[in-house]
Amino acid sequence: MENIDSKTLKMLLKQEEILLVDVREEHEYAKAYIEGTILIPLSSFHASKVPPSVGKKIVFYCRSGIRSQTACRVYLESNTGETVYNLVGGINDWIKEGYDYLSLE
Repeated sequence: MENIDSKTLKMLLKQEEILLVDVREEHEYAKAYIEGTILIPLSSFHASKVPPSVGKKIVFYCRSGIRSQTACRVYLESNTGETVYNLVGGINDWIKEGYDYLSLE
């Protein structure tokens, strides 16, 4: 698992295909999420729920980067040898940096 910040994620999104996985709960996701994200709440998270991502980097995020760190560890238990990324500071940092986000509300 590698930790990345919002600036790095923004750069990666411009350069590569990324699989973004939000591990917050539905009510949190509804308030703010990054475009192209899939939602798999940590409360029901299992590595098998993450779609195949051949050729893509997988980036997990949550509100602040703690739950997504847990999701990274759980994912790697079933997918040893892969590299996954944890967004340090989560969606809070993304918004603080002024990057675009979507809302369902």
